[in-house]
Amino acid sequence: MLDYALLEAVAAVVRSGSFDKAAQEIGVTPSAISQRVKLLEERLGTGLIVRGQPCTATPAGKRLCRHAEEVGLMEHSLRSELGGLVPSGPAPTVRIAVNADSLATWFLPALSGLEGRLFDLVLDDESNTAEWLRRGEVSAAVGIAPGPVQGCSSRALGMQTYVATASPAFMRRWFPDGLDEEAVRHAPCLTFNTKDALQDRWLVETFGRPISRPSHWIPSSGAFVDGALAGLGWGMNPLSLVKAHLEQGSLVAIRPGSQLMVPLYWHWSRAVEKGLKDITASILRTARARLAQA
Repeated sequence: MLDYALLEAVAAVVRSGSFDKAAQEIGVTPSAISQRVKLLEERLGTGLIVRGQPCTATPAGKRLCRHAEEVGLMEHSLRSELGGLVPSGPAPTVRIAVNADSLATWFLPALSGLEGRLFDLVLDDESNTAEWLRRGEVSAAVGIAPGPVQGCSSRALGMQTYVATASPAFMRRWFPDGLDEEAVRHAPCLTFNTKDALQDRWLVETFGRPISRPSHWIPSSGAFVDGALAGLGWGMNPLSLVKAHLEQGSLVAIRPGSQLMVPLYWHWSRAVEKGLKDITASILRTARARLAQA
């Protein structure tokens, strides 16, 4: 049997990135946290924490943190089934991988009102969030992979609608004669990060082929909109984030009537399905209300 006081110390160090912050979270001294981590490492005969700035988990440490999360969720579910027993320890933390645009538009309202748990949101591109679940580093994920990961379940959420937008001044400067391949090759665009393929996908749908072009790198959904408003470049923005700007004329669609629809799916581990039941219900309900449905 694992000593869960020791296991919680390891999980707190990994969550917070330091022994001092883990001590503040649990309410003990940094020395006590260090002793608990060392004791569990000695009992298991393997290292669990890579000491550094920040501290990170070894492969064994990651698996134990996942186990601690699973146990916390199962205990939360059990308390609910037994009539809402008073919690005897810290609220369990649910680790979820989610893409930036979902986080900036519809995802946080889905978590509102879900008490008794804390959320640790891991940010990644929608094409890569399922990998976090496949590696066992999160309990659930929002992504574009249609099929479930092994050991997990999956439900369609709907489609995030994107529009290629730019400022009126940018359009006058770079697309005075309208949108064409030659203009696209010279007009700067906006790219979230190296995994962001939305601009490429839209260009392929529009012109039938990828087009190389200069790019600004802006790894923030909010700043992505701000970059378009400032005239830095054109980019694919969620319609829900730019609808008001399009109506006011501070942004325009660089190809009116053209939209890119990105399907999203909710994946969750069946090992903690009961503990995620109300979270899954809220995610599906909010997505149905805020995302385009087929």
